[in-house]
Amino acid sequence: MNLLETILNHKRKEVDELKSLFPIKLLEKSIFFESRCVSMKAYVSDPARSGIIAEFKRKSPSKGDINKYANAEEVTLGYMQAGASALSVLTDEHFFGARKDDLQVARKFNYCPILRKDFIIDEYQIIQSKSMGADAILLIAKILSPSLIRQFIDLAHELSMEVLLETHSENEIAENAAANSDLTGINNRNLDNLEMNIDKSVRLAGLLPNTTVKIAESGIDSVEIIRQLRQHGFDGFLIGEYFMRNSHPAEKCKELIKKLAS
Repeated sequence: MNLLETILNHKRKEVDELKSLFPIKLLEKSIFFESRCVSMKAYVSDPARSGIIAEFKRKSPSKGDINKYANAEEVTLGYMQAGASALSVLTDEHFFGARKDDLQVARKFNYCPILRKDFIIDEYQIIQSKSMGADAILLIAKILSPSLIRQFIDLAHELSMEVLLETHSENEIAENAAANSDLTGINNRNLDNLEMNIDKSVRLAGLLPNTTVKIAESGIDSVEIIRQLRQHGFDGFLIGEYFMRNSHPAEKCKELIKKLAS
């Protein structure tokens, strides 16, 4: 069993338990459930903004602890003040070190769009995302069928959230060309063996629909890479580890955005 299968097996058990502890009717009573969502698509594609989706996470399965004691309020507020276009918050506790209220804390202190990043495999998690205060959710094409992706996108849109559809290959892009996602990402990390190849985004960029906002994910750690990716039509750049490995992630974000603007 590879790492991805291990994560998905754990996630299925986790979701089943959450359904019994926090039924949908309870989720719908959240103070965030009726809140108006902020458009990640609009913020990321705005040429006056940086296009940076700054990510908050404490650890990863491939690297272990990254910034174990990071504070969600301090880091996410710092990201926004540094000029990030949007935030991405990992909500997986077991594999990524999230705390139960990380996204809610980020929502309380920030007005920019917030992406819930997790392994979403059930409609319950989409409703849960809305109750957390997320403006957008991540769907991973590798772990979902095209029909399930369309179903999940429809539900997210009904709840006024947007969807970033993450792809990893030519087949995944082709199979989901009509999926109507608001943003489409190419992840440079191979989820099976965790190897990184930044050239993947460049190679696959031309296959993405012109109607979608294009996002490059993983392995982005320099202004040069961002400028290269912009030349290939990318609007947004999801960056996590590069910032979070620093003792002051927001300062690292500010430094990159300042160089990008110069």
